[in-house]
Amino acid sequence: MAKSSPLQNQIINCHTHIFIGENIPPEIGKTFLPWPLYKIFTIPLILSVCRFYYTNRRFSPYCWQFQEWFKRLKKWFYLWRINLKRNFILNTLTLIINVVVIYFAAIYLMEWLADFWIKSSSSIKDALPVIEWLKKHYLFIDIPSCLVHWLFILFTIFFISTGRKILFFILKKAWNFLSILPNKKTIEFIGRYVNIGRFAYYKNSYQIFQKLQGQYPDSTGFVLLPMDMEFMGGGALKADGQYEKQMNDLDKIKTSNPGVVFPFVAVDPRRKTVGTANQKFFDWSSNGAGGVKLEECFIKDFIEKKGFSGFKIYPALGYYPFDEALLPLWKYAADNGIPIITHCIRGTIFFRGAKEKAWDHHPIFKESSTKDVWDQLLLPELRNVDFINNFTHPLNYLCLVEEKLLRLVVGKCSQKTKDLFGYQNENTAMASDLKKLKLCFGHYGGDDEWAKYFEKDRDNITNQLVRQPGKGVVFIQLGPIDSSYGTLELIWRNLDWYTIISSMMLQYPNLYADLSYIVHNENIIPLLKTTLKNPVLQTRILFGTDFYVVRNHKSDKEMFAEIEGNLTTAEFDLIAKTNPGKFLQLNVVVN
Repeated sequence: MAKSSPLQNQIINCHTHIFIGENIPPEIGKTFLPWPLYKIFTIPLILSVCRFYYTNRRFSPYCWQFQEWFKRLKKWFYLWRINLKRNFILNTLTLIINVVVIYFAAIYLMEWLADFWIKSSSSIKDALPVIEWLKKHYLFIDIPSCLVHWLFILFTIFFISTGRKILFFILKKAWNFLSILPNKKTIEFIGRYVNIGRFAYYKNSYQIFQKLQGQYPDSTGFVLLPMDMEFMGGGALKADGQYEKQMNDLDKIKTSNPGVVFPFVAVDPRRKTVGTANQKFFDWSSNGAGGVKLEECFIKDFIEKKGFSGFKIYPALGYYPFDEALLPLWKYAADNGIPIITHCIRGTIFFRGAKEKAWDHHPIFKESSTKDVWDQLLLPELRNVDFINNFTHPLNYLCLVEEKLLRLVVGKCSQKTKDLFGYQNENTAMASDLKKLKLCFGHYGGDDEWAKYFEKDRDNITNQLVRQPGKGVVFIQLGPIDSSYGTLELIWRNLDWYTIISSMMLQYPNLYADLSYIVHNENIIPLLKTTLKNPVLQTRILFGTDFYVVRNHKSDKEMFAEIEGNLTTAEFDLIAKTNPGKFLQLNVVVN
């Protein structure tokens, strides 16, 4: 049977997710929430609340809006309000009551802030003498009940729009109060939690796929990327969330949507078996010609039999992309033109366990300690949210596509892997390499790294991308690899990821990057249009959104409309049609 290929002139979203809540470890809040909160506010709890809210016809306020009694109540409430508004006397009386309620609520809120939170905010402290003056002159009656105070505040927030704005203004002025709120990363993580509740509460992924497909023109293609989160240290998955079921569900969606669904296989080097039958996940042998032959295993079933379109990896979950268990698979992918999409952005989904001792230093890159002495590069980050970016760093992929670095990786491997690549020693070029590896940097490093590129106007290394548009930053010097360690250390520590990825795309023929997630930020458009003027980079950029993970920013149909509107027809067709079609072309024959 012939392999599935994109249609000519077909729009393709190259980066989407439709996994359900059960595919996500229950304690994913670990490291963001303190113990025991991450054990209380779990994914199952969120899913239960959302399923109740969106599906319980009897008790859910969301479902009430579709009930006849609610529609009658809504109509009655409208008539009461409009008649009130049309009656001058009653409308004036209501206005007076609202003013009084807001007045009391505002003073009660400022007193509460002053007593419990605000110790150094001049905005609130300066208001306290005024409040005392009002009380002294009988312009404010202080009701001692705390319950009454909060009734005034809550009534104002929920029922008086003008009062709600005033109370929020008071909170905003109380900068010390705001300082106790979650930081940017935690807020982003909470946004992900909300997304899980809004989409992943569906019992099967096909329902989520329909929500995605409904936002695009007919015949639009979608790369569907599963997630294997079993090994991230976030708790055990239930049966409905097991990896095997997730992949089988994707196969059903592919079968029922021929020509528009291009599912990938999620790969984690720590996975050895799949399912209750303990089927081998990946098993291989040499084909006798320097290549890889797949033995009977899960990956063979899904790539060579079911016709899946590529591999998806997520190193932030706790591994390097050059892990030995992955190298034979990457050799197989490179020889057969099978694309790989990797997560490459500083994000909120990452390994939740403790930092292992082996992670204190980078296994390949080095730094100078004394003159002519090189030690393994120190990775000093302590918090998960920080040190996990060492796995995600785009320079790690240079260890795959650059033979001199790959040689160092293979030199640490078993004899079987050494034989596969024809390894002799670290000073002799190997017989095989991974220069043909077709790899896409998901999220193009992140919109924060794009902004950092502009900020580094005095950085000579960053400016090489402008000065040498055909090559960008030089990573590897002539001669032995030792002569490149200093440059690599400097790039690792200081260079923005946009420059690193763009330079790698210029120097290695099959590297791509997609715009998923960062496409929500219209601030990337100027640099995107500049990038699309580069004759090489313009052929390697792929349209993608990161549905539904990006929904806390914008809907897919909004991002699609924005990107199409901000680019010329030729630019849009390149990233959404031509480049994805080339990226998804495989040399594998489906049996």
